[in-house]
Amino acid sequence: MPTPSFPPDTLDPEGTPLWIAELANDDPNHALHVVRGLEPAEVLDALGVKPHLVRPCELPAEKPDEWTSLPGAALGVKPGTAAALVAGRVGEWTFVYDDSGHTVSDEETVALSVGGRAAATSVFTINADTSLVYAVDGEEVANINGDNLDLAEDLPGLPPELRTAFEVAGTVELDYLEPGEPDYDILMRAICALAGLTFTPDELRRLPLLGAILG
Repeated sequence: MPTPSFPPDTLDPEGTPLWIAELANDDPNHALHVVRGLEPAEVLDALGVKPHLVRPCELPAEKPDEWTSLPGAALGVKPGTAAALVAGRVGEWTFVYDDSGHTVSDEETVALSVGGRAAATSVFTINADTSLVYAVDGEEVANINGDNLDLAEDLPGLPPELRTAFEVAGTVELDYLEPGEPDYDILMRAICALAGLTFTPDELRRLPLLGAILG
């Protein structure tokens, strides 16, 4: 696998997309949903957010402390009390960042894809367990556990769109890994590559964003 083919200033030294690192607290347990063909408000509704709870979201300049995510700070959520969601759209793809993984289930991703759409969800837990689910038109197409990911064996069997995303995601050489071994953030990079979310934190701030509290 090559090194990541992301634009300059979009990844941190560990290979985490910088815009996600900026949104997350210092010990993340979070998820990213992407859906092709739905508006942000529609995706939030599908994830269980009541329409009256959705509002425009302007991200603050910084987090107030290490335990608060940037969406949590923007929406006034105390850490551990509820999920703070932020949603936006880039081209055909809508993304929803969930700062606590509250909206995660395999069934949710499949449901988001119903109607000829593609959808994917990537999860990173507080224990550094990672996963990625990809669904098309109401059918789960791939379900990847980061602990069991073998790039040489698994990539050839992935759908072309997802395989290309992994090729863009590449691998990051870190001291604790063997050469070419997937790092903890490869699934987040892959879902970002899939949906074209390869922007800088400043570019994220220039997007029209919606926020909501859930839970």
